[in-house]
Amino acid sequence: MISEVQFQTELQLLISNAIREDVGTGDYSSLACIPEAAHGQAKLLVKDQGIIAGVALAKMIFEYVDPTLKIKTFIEDGTHVEYGDVVFEVSGSSRSILKSERVVLNTMQRMSAIATKTGQYVRLLEGTGAKILDTRKTTPNFRVAEKWAVKIGGGKNHRFALYDMIMLKDNHIDFAGGITLAIKKTKDYLKANNLDLKIIVEARNLDEIREILLSNGVYRILIDNFNYEDTKTAVQLIGTKCQTESSGNINEKTIREYALCGVNYISSGALTHSVYNMDLSLKAF
Repeated sequence: MISEVQFQTELQLLISNAIREDVGTGDYSSLACIPEAAHGQAKLLVKDQGIIAGVALAKMIFEYVDPTLKIKTFIEDGTHVEYGDVVFEVSGSSRSILKSERVVLNTMQRMSAIATKTGQYVRLLEGTGAKILDTRKTTPNFRVAEKWAVKIGGGKNHRFALYDMIMLKDNHIDFAGGITLAIKKTKDYLKANNLDLKIIVEARNLDEIREILLSNGVYRILIDNFNYEDTKTAVQLIGTKCQTESSGNINEKTIREYALCGVNYISSGALTHSVYNMDLSLKAF
């Protein structure tokens, strides 16, 4: 996983680029009709229900736009909210509040939707021992916020990007000439370049599970698109030799059954690519 320094760097890049994209050369709507000295206040109003996420990021956005803005927080990240709840109030320059508004809402609405969906999956896994993981199926340039939202919802983060973990999937294996060769080449590469990265290998069937187990140094086996019975067999074959992860078209209806097969993790791209934004608004008062 990425370090805290990298995490904060990614957040600052997200914020600066989002403001650049939205404001450009100026918020001319506000500049045209709001006096420079005008002060106001607004509240973040919930018009939906679920798990709120992005409060801490909203504070960072307000700070980036105008450090003099004051935030009074009533509800923290990870809290279940209902229609009519007020999450926070912001006060200060009216122009600065308006300049921040859309970026704050866009980030919080999507993060809250992801946290809410993740929370649903976490509840479905209760008592199984399996943990829910996100994937790299994220919105370009918004990954750091989406993965943060998964954690707020109670899930675990998979690798952040291509550089913090080795994941040998079907195309890597086929291009490399097979599973055994792909693993050997990877271990040789890591050693030659003094890299300490965990190795995950995807298996498409039970024969590939058996072949992966002939190589040492594999951290986790990705049991991809298996049915329940074959997943149980795979878990038995793997035992304690390495971790296990199920993936592939797993949804609310099937996730618990896969967990009961005994896998350590279940990864789902749906946490980040198939959510409906939570309805939030920033209202002056």
